Amino acid sequence: MILVNGQPAHTLPVEDRGLQYGDGLFETLRIHHGSPVCWERHRTRLAAGCRRLGIPLPGPDLLDAEISRVCAGVDAGVLKLILTRGPGPRGYAPPKGAQPTRILQVAPAPRHPDAWSREGVAVRLCTTRLARNPRLAGIKHLNRLEQVLARSEWDDEVQEGIMRDTEGQVVEGVMSNLFLVFGDGLRTPDLQHCGVAGITRARVMELADRRGIPCRVGAISEADLWRADGLFLTNTLVGIWPVSCLAGKTRPVPPLVGHLREALGLTEGGCRA
Repeated sequence: MILVNGQPAHTLPVEDRGLQYGDGLFETLRIHHGSPVCWERHRTRLAAGCRRLGIPLPGPDLLDAEISRVCAGVDAGVLKLILTRGPGPRGYAPPKGAQPTRILQVAPAPRHPDAWSREGVAVRLCTTRLARNPRLAGIKHLNRLEQVLARSEWDDEVQEGIMRDTEGQVVEGVMSNLFLVFGDGLRTPDLQHCGVAGITRARVMELADRRGIPCRVGAISEADLWRADGLFLTNTLVGIWPVSCLAGKTRPVPPLVGHLREALGLTEGGCRA
C-alpha cells in the first residue's frame, strides 16, 4: 500500500520539492506483526531532521493513524516514510507556509541468508566519497546520490561497501553504520561531518553503556579497519552483520558481536523490539 497525504496514490505533483531538489527526509522502519519497530526512535530522528531543515513536522496523531493504517495486517515488511517540503514555485528559496507531503509505502521484508547474521558478510571499500557537511550530518535527508554511486560500484560479489569522506576518514557503510571491535571494547566513527545516525547504532551504544562495554566515538582511519579485532555493521532491517571478509581478505568475527546480537533481541532478519 502507498499513501500520499493520507490517500492511496502512486504519483506526486511535479512541483514537489522532494522531486525537484531532494528537499525532504525519510525513515525506513521494520514492520513486525502489524507494528512499526522502534517507531518512537525514528520519530525522534525525523523531528530532528525537520528542525534542521525547517520543515513542519506533521502532528503525531496524524502520523500514528496513517502508519497504523498501512501496517495493519502486515506480519513482516518494510515501511518507508518520506516527508518532503511539499509543492513550491521554481527556485531554491523555500516557500513560505510550506505544506509538507507525506508518503508512506509498505514493501515486503528483505530476505537474506541467515548465515550473514551469524557468520558474517563480505565488504568492500568504496571509491565514492562522502562530502563533509555538518549541517546535514546525522539526519536521513533525501539526497542519496553518493550512496547510489557507491552502490553502483559492485554487483553481487559483496554484501556491503564501506564509505570514507573527502578527508579519507571512514564514516559508515552504504546502507549501514560501522563498529570496530578492539579487545572487549568498541569504536564507531564520529558522524559530526557526514553520515547517518542510525537507530540500531544508537541501540548498540546504549547497550554497551549499560553493560560497561567501552564504546568510543571518534575518527576512524582505513588503517584502523585492519588493526581492529573485528568489524560489524548495523542497520534497522538487517540488525547486526559481522564482517567476515574485507576487501577480499578474511576477517575474524569476535564473540562479542554475537553477544550483542543476542542482547539486543535481534532475529536473523533484524530488529525484533
